[in-house]
Amino acid sequence: MTSFPVIASTLSEVALEKFIKEKYHLTKNLHCKLFRTGVNHTYFISDNEIQFVFRVYCYEWRTKIEIEEELKLLNLLKDNSLPISYPISDINGNFIQEINAPEGIRYAVLFSFAKGEKMRFMTNETCFAIGATIGKIHNVTADEKIDRVNYTSDALLNKPYDLLSSFFSEELSEMKYIKQISKQIKESNLFASQKGIVHLDIWYDNLSVNKDNQITIFDFDNCGNGYLILDIGYFCKQLFFIESDKNEYEMKVKSFLNGYKKERNLSDEELTLIPGAGASIFIFYLGVQAQRFDWSNIFFTENYLKMFVGRIQNWMDYYEAKNSNV
Repeated sequence: MTSFPVIASTLSEVALEKFIKEKYHLTKNLHCKLFRTGVNHTYFISDNEIQFVFRVYCYEWRTKIEIEEELKLLNLLKDNSLPISYPISDINGNFIQEINAPEGIRYAVLFSFAKGEKMRFMTNETCFAIGATIGKIHNVTADEKIDRVNYTSDALLNKPYDLLSSFFSEELSEMKYIKQISKQIKESNLFASQKGIVHLDIWYDNLSVNKDNQITIFDFDNCGNGYLILDIGYFCKQLFFIESDKNEYEMKVKSFLNGYKKERNLSDEELTLIPGAGASIFIFYLGVQAQRFDWSNIFFTENYLKMFVGRIQNWMDYYEAKNSNV
């Protein structure tokens, strides 16, 4: 009987465990456990006391060249002694595996494990350490390029809107707001600020903090060429919604920015770009959710759009009010 075609599958832990034992210089005692599915699928690999992460990219989500460029960036950062999760080669020196899944060839990579904890509610000291870590990374990636997406105004604002318009009426107030705020961001100096290679998804879920307050950043799946202020704005915006007490937010964002400025310059003009930078990435991720409807269809509704766009508006309104009181 011929198997019915699928658009997405979840690979067996048992089969992957056998596959990894054959491919890598690991012991035969390793265990493979599915951690979560999502834009990509993540498996935890334990080899006695050592842990790894095995990422299985979803079918046709990334090309092999895009993954090679991501790994090239990670190895560059590793060579500069920066605290990131880096790729592990197999017994033949290859970093990328090809798996013949039911939907077609899927790529997979074994990564080092980022030791520490995910810390949603961070101390001022942790925020400072995260800022310093991003500053060090930007010192390496500033003015550099990789063969991946260019985060222009078109990629961050226009294309996401077009993707969303296939799901939601353009007459919705939320869609009108996205168009309005996109116009405002385009007219700012955001897209004239310093360029380099950006992570584009640095928040508490993609970094680990150990007992010595050392930071390890991982999940560079969305890395590309863009404006360095994007990484700063996105972290600040995530912190904004974690800290309901805005006095706490202001103290922690100040610590974060001080940590960054300890490693590299951040001008007063660049600081004014933070609100638009954070908002533009949130619009971009709405587009990702529209693009990956197979992953997001559980919650991708008008109510969700209202909630998500409401967050963008709260963020922009906060800074507009703050700046008007200066």
